[in-house]
Amino acid sequence: MAIRLGILGYGNLARGIECAVKQNDDMELKAVFTRRAPESVKTLSGVPVFSVDDIEGKKDDIDVLMLCGGSATDLPEQTPKYAKLFNVVDSFDTHARIPEHFANVDEAAKSADKTAMISVGWDPGMFSLNRLYANAILRDGNDYTFWGKGVSQGHSDAIRRIDGVKNAKQYTIPVEESLKKVRNSENPELTTRQKHTRECFVVAEDGADLKRIENEIKTMPNYFADYDTTVHFISEEELERDHAGIPHGGFVIRTGKTGMNKEHNHVIEYSLKLDSNPEFTSCVLVAYARAVYRMNERGAYGCKTVFDVAPADLSPMSPGEMRAKLL
Repeated sequence: MAIRLGILGYGNLARGIECAVKQNDDMELKAVFTRRAPESVKTLSGVPVFSVDDIEGKKDDIDVLMLCGGSATDLPEQTPKYAKLFNVVDSFDTHARIPEHFANVDEAAKSADKTAMISVGWDPGMFSLNRLYANAILRDGNDYTFWGKGVSQGHSDAIRRIDGVKNAKQYTIPVEESLKKVRNSENPELTTRQKHTRECFVVAEDGADLKRIENEIKTMPNYFADYDTTVHFISEEELERDHAGIPHGGFVIRTGKTGMNKEHNHVIEYSLKLDSNPEFTSCVLVAYARAVYRMNERGAYGCKTVFDVAPADLSPMSPGEMRAKLL
């Protein structure tokens, strides 16, 4: 029997899940739930769309609910709320608040014998796993994470909120010289500015003060002030032609030493190069939905992260197939 999925929220991530379900024969998408008027939402797959007000009545029709809201305000409220009704998966990515989010979701899921998987994606998610594996193997070492080159949706949104900005895209770019030093086992201590640069492509409104906009971007705390930032002003047509996609990626690297006198250097590196950030993230979410379903069937209730999942639970293959094809 196929694992029955539901989606809450319909944006880029939800559309990615629709595409991913088509590639997983053991999955079936049953419904999309929205805060908008359901008739205004047209899905890629034609799956039925319901008001979020109707969600509780569908709890017996859905094995895992995929939560596609934002980390700032949606998921802190939605994940604990719906973990009392469904097994759930979310992509909560505010790293500093994960322990708090975990505790809230764990209490809710355990009270209802549900399984809730939080912070699934590529960072947190796949990058987290690779940091853990590398730390476990190279005990004497240093961790480095580089993001990009890719579009930062949060930073792009921050630019668009500046007065006089019509549209914008922002790219996070690793500093090549710093990457080279890490890969050469030089173990550099890197500041924020030394690890990444930011490049902004901005469409300004007619008559806007470009110098003011550029200064506001470059001095924006928590977003750009700590980075070397380049601002390009371009036309709407150029933005649509050259920057329509949502690519991303990055590197997780651990350098370490072994030997009685630490005489041997080692480098573990995991990298991603993604044409579509939301579509890749959606594929990760769907794999973990399979794990959530299996874990719940075994009575593994409460909140979980990628660290709690056995690799075999992610795969549609049988144990015998995995041993024959992947081991």
